[in-house]
Order: sequence, then structure tokens, then C-alpha cells
Amino acid sequence: MPGTMGEQKGLKNRGYSAADMEERRAAAEEFTGASLDTIAKCGLDPETASKNIENMIGTVQIPLGYAGPVRISGGEANGEFLVPLATTEGALVASISRGMSVMNDGGGVRARVLSDAMTRAPVLRVDGIDHACRVMEWIDSNMDAIEAAVAETTSHGKLIRIDKYPAGRSLYLRCAYSTGDAMGMNMATIATEAVCRLIEKETGAVMVSVSGNMCSDKKPAAINMINGRGKTVVAEATIPKEVVEKRLHATSAAIAETNYRKNLLGSSLAGTLGANAHAANMVAALFIATGQDPAQVVGGSMAVTTCEDVDGDLYISVRMPTVEVGTVGGGTRLPCQREALQMIGCLGEGKARKLAEIVAATVLAGELSTLAAQAAGQLGAAHAALGR
Repeated sequence: MPGTMGEQKGLKNRGYSAADMEERRAAAEEFTGASLDTIAKCGLDPETASKNIENMIGTVQIPLGYAGPVRISGGEANGEFLVPLATTEGALVASISRGMSVMNDGGGVRARVLSDAMTRAPVLRVDGIDHACRVMEWIDSNMDAIEAAVAETTSHGKLIRIDKYPAGRSLYLRCAYSTGDAMGMNMATIATEAVCRLIEKETGAVMVSVSGNMCSDKKPAAINMINGRGKTVVAEATIPKEVVEKRLHATSAAIAETNYRKNLLGSSLAGTLGANAHAANMVAALFIATGQDPAQVVGGSMAVTTCEDVDGDLYISVRMPTVEVGTVGGGTRLPCQREALQMIGCLGEGKARKLAEIVAATVLAGELSTLAAQAAGQLGAAHAALGR
């Protein structure tokens, strides 16, 4: 059958009125033979999603719950928070809530954003190493002109640095930007294109792609583990010995050993990027609830969890080098996601770092609860009890 379904039915692919959506959904039902009655129960005005999706036919609902409250002492997040989580995985929210409650008994979570830079890494074609060196020298000598080119594309973003990686007739430039409270991927892409056009004009290098995969976006990458991308966050908590034994039914030594043998040694043998129990679970649920890009869960999965028995008490921390979040733009414009962000005081400008600290605290809670359940031999029983 030639053409797309939209072309066959004469629909406007980007129409966003309710009538457009209904007509498109009816065409989808006719084409597929499926009944879309539940998808049709759309809780938002289609026009509010005009910047988020094309060919809209309705919405898919995901159960939303909350974990907490969790007490956080951070650089930006301070106080107690009920954390919204959207998931279809039974036992997850209960496990995170348990971890938060136990950490509260130990005084809560301490969290800090250590660095904040979104990256885009174009690849340029050069004639060889001599040409690559001339291009790199030109960049170093003309940062004012490059920064001016960036400023013409955005009033919120600022170029922090350009790291250079020549490889044969390819030159990779890893451009790092501060992007305010936006996650910043679009901002970084547009600014980097402007930078590359200037470099092309002045040096004869040719931009092959604005993304040469050294960014590295939505893919697990060692460069992001080491240098960070988005926000690098560390969260920690100390749980007194008596709380560990009473609330988690394990010892600090047993939990620390489980973390070592499972997260650190097991992950090393498997060759994973990151060493954690299930950080992606918490990141995905919080990202979906608050309108973040779900594909950026890849970065959130590269967390490293550490545990130590300190004189009987349990010290636990998580380092997250790649927390790519925003509190303006993207999915944060959607009404349900805006309300979820309001629950944690993270809607709008000046809140992105706060959100990143809440992400790390939520991951820490999930890591604590799961490691304790495994150390106590309770993981299977907990899943069975909660219907998984």
C-alpha cells in the first residue's frame, strides 16, 4: 500500500486540535483493526503536546505513586520530599519507600552536584594530522569568536570548554556547555552547529556530523563515566548499627559484602559501565513522572554504589556521573509532569540541580533497600508478597 497511513487518509501529520487527534485515531483503528477506546481517554489538550510528539492519537497512562518522604540535606535540595514515581513494576515504590524511611532514621541523605555540563561532540574531516593540529591551534586562539557564535544561538547556554581528539583524518571536538535549567541537548546541538560552521569557514575542516558519538548521548560510554555529562551527583547516608539490624534485618558487614561481591566485583567481571544493583529502576520511574527524556536513563544507569561497615554502622553512597535532567522545556511542559515536578518543588528556573540531587537520593534509597533484601535473603519473598 503506497504512502503513509496519514497520506492515505489525507490527515495533517502535525495537526494538534482534538478533531485532528480523533480523526487520526479513527484512521489508526481502521488501519490496524484495534480498538483504541482507552488510549482515547486523553487527559490533556492535544495542543499542549505540540512540541513533544507528532501524529498524536491519545495517551498511554502509567501508574503513578510516591515514595517517601525522604529527608535531604543538599546543595540545592533541602527538606523532606514525597518523590513521584511512574512505573509498572510491582514492589519498586515500596522498596524505595523503605530505603527512604531507613535513611531518615539515620539522619537523612546528604547530596551534592559536583559538576554540571552538557556535551555535544561533532566530528570534522581534516586532511591529516598537520591539518588537525592547525585546526586545534585555531580553536585555542579564537575562543572569543567561538563563544560569540554560541551566544548568537542561545541566551541561556554558555560554552565551558572544547576538548579535542584527533584520529587520522577525523577530529572530534567535545564541546561542554552550561545550559541553565534545561536538560540542554537541543541547545548544545544548535550551538555546536554554529561553532562548526565558523571552524569550517576559517580552517577548511568539514563537519561530517554534529554528533560524532563522543558526546556520548543515550549510549553507555566510559567518557561519561570519567568526565561526566549533564550533572555529576554524589549522595550518601550513614545508618546506625541498631537501625540496620532492626529495620533491614541484616548487618552492616553483610550489606557491605553483598555490595562488594555483587555490585563491584560482579559488575567488573561482566564488564558493565557502572556498578549498582538497579539504579535504572529509580531513574526511569522518576524521569517518566517528571517529563525527562526516558532515553537518558542510560546515563543514570552508570551509577557506582559503595558500602562500608564503619564500626558497625553502614555508610552507603552513590556516585552518578551522568544525570541529564531539566526543569524547563521538553516534557516538563506537559500538565501531569508539571504537577509531579511541583510535588518536589522542582518546576521552573533555578531547580535543575535540586532535581538532580533528588534523583541521586532516590537512587540511593532503592540501592539500600535492594542490597539489604539480598543480604537478608528476602528479595524473592518481597516480590512474591507484592504480586510480582
